[in-house]
Amino acid sequence: MAETTKYMELVNWVKEKVRTNELKTGEKLYSEHEFSRMFHMSRQTVRHGISILERENIVERRQGSGTFIKDAAGTKREKTGNIAVVTTYVDSYIFPNIIQGIENVTSAKGCNAQISFTKNSHRKEAEVLKNILEKDNIDGIIIETTKSALPNPNLALYEEMIRRKLPVLFLNCYYPQMNIPHVSMNDKEVGRMAVNYLVEAGHQKVAGIFKSDDFQGHLRYCGYRTGLSENGLPVMDEHVLWLDTEDQRHMEDSILRILRRLQDCTACVCYNDEVAFTIVDICRKRGIRIPEELSIISIDDSNLAELCEVPLTSVGYPFMQIGRTIAENLLRMIEDDTFDGTKEFIPSITVRESVKRLQS
Repeated sequence: MAETTKYMELVNWVKEKVRTNELKTGEKLYSEHEFSRMFHMSRQTVRHGISILERENIVERRQGSGTFIKDAAGTKREKTGNIAVVTTYVDSYIFPNIIQGIENVTSAKGCNAQISFTKNSHRKEAEVLKNILEKDNIDGIIIETTKSALPNPNLALYEEMIRRKLPVLFLNCYYPQMNIPHVSMNDKEVGRMAVNYLVEAGHQKVAGIFKSDDFQGHLRYCGYRTGLSENGLPVMDEHVLWLDTEDQRHMEDSILRILRRLQDCTACVCYNDEVAFTIVDICRKRGIRIPEELSIISIDDSNLAELCEVPLTSVGYPFMQIGRTIAENLLRMIEDDTFDGTKEFIPSITVRESVKRLQS
């Protein structure tokens, strides 16, 4: 093993002994000389390993006494006034208002919001998280999940943040494998409410388009199924279309597949306004009239819903309020590590022109 990386052998050894309680709070570590003999490494490499452990609040050096295991439970992180805000995209229509809501709260509290983006890529997410851990200069992190329905290779980085007692709050969704609080819409209720609105308008055959690599898509699909079941309607798999991130970017390449799923349906629940906007355009080009031949209900109630050729009835997403709430909750988590920052908003529907009532 190279001398430049060998120090991690010592770091990981100490961490494991602390995790298994073989090294207890207040216990003195071996001397540099003893570690050097144990791991067959130079004193300089040992010192580097100890410095890493010290920076991560696992050990503390005491002048003239040696190095001791630190009481992590009783250790308070030194405040920096910095908050990390990490979203998937810089240009997505939902984020400007969310970020504005966050900044309104953080700036009023004298905090600095450091914003970065993952481009919905696990590789980029890893880069962002590693950079945050390496710099260790923030008080807490607000982060939007990346492809949250897929196995995530970066969970160990989140676990390291938890071990360091760095408050983490997920935006819009969460990783179901992790017990980390989140601020979002109640996405199951979103799907259920969309179906109920269409059924109340007289629609019996309701298609659905959902995101496959996003846990929000799975939750909205769950609500869609619940809504159909509560109204005594079957879930027809042939009328459900799943899109991943790349599919959503290139929906025009899948027109025949999309139209096949919509066939014989009078209405459709779309994953979000962006998907619905494209569906309206595809239908227009194929001579399918909205809402006369196909009613569409969307999710987000963004500017896209208003600007669509047929203005979209859409389940509301309170962007600014979510931004303010997630910032307020993170700041409370920083001050009180027992505070649960989870908040799910109940949706509302903005009625426009994309749904036809088949009965009064």
